[in-house]
Amino acid sequence: MKPGPRFSKDTLSFLKRLKRNNRREWFNPRKHEYEAYVRDPMFAVLERLAVDMRAIAPELLVGPKSMYRIYRDVRFSENKQPYKTHVAASFWHRDLGKGGGAGMYFHIAPDGVWVGGGMYHPEPPQLHRVREQIAENVQQFRSIVEAPAFKRSLDGGLEGEQLTRVPRGFPKDHDAADYLRYRQFLAGKEYPAGFAVGPKFYPGLLDVYRRIAPLIRFLNEALQ
Repeated sequence: MKPGPRFSKDTLSFLKRLKRNNRREWFNPRKHEYEAYVRDPMFAVLERLAVDMRAIAPELLVGPKSMYRIYRDVRFSENKQPYKTHVAASFWHRDLGKGGGAGMYFHIAPDGVWVGGGMYHPEPPQLHRVREQIAENVQQFRSIVEAPAFKRSLDGGLEGEQLTRVPRGFPKDHDAADYLRYRQFLAGKEYPAGFAVGPKFYPGLLDVYRRIAPLIRFLNEALQ
């Protein structure tokens, strides 16, 4: 596969400088740098992903709107810094909407790259339906998250916060007890920041998304 679109050293340099100078009076005169080194490369990645993801997860929406804004919402935060110091994008199920189910994500930051997806903060009704899906399809779920290729190509496989006990409504000795305790369902891979500027970046994105697509699909089936 051809290397595909990627970011540049200028991208990382801008994000590092923004992290040191997170102020409007610094950013505004350099907005053209943000557009050239951060926004435009991200749009190039998303444009290519919009095509290639059709073969991996056609149910997910991918496009320019997948990119998160650089501006932070500081209204309810003690941290009043106006800008995010990373660039990120997420892809959600076209019928469930943003945050309405499991999705895929990646970000580029001065200290690293993360590529992956899952369910980060499901609402209680969503979480219960996912747990029911797991309880009723234990072997299918295990075949996804315990597959050697899944664990090998990601950072150890399934991750996320867990309860100390099996949640109410499920037998303590259920075959899926170890997975019913999860409050989050995440999987992905972390890379050094320099990964974003190298030829393996775009193929690496696609490889991670291929690995986690069955998990994303399984989780979303519970919500449709």
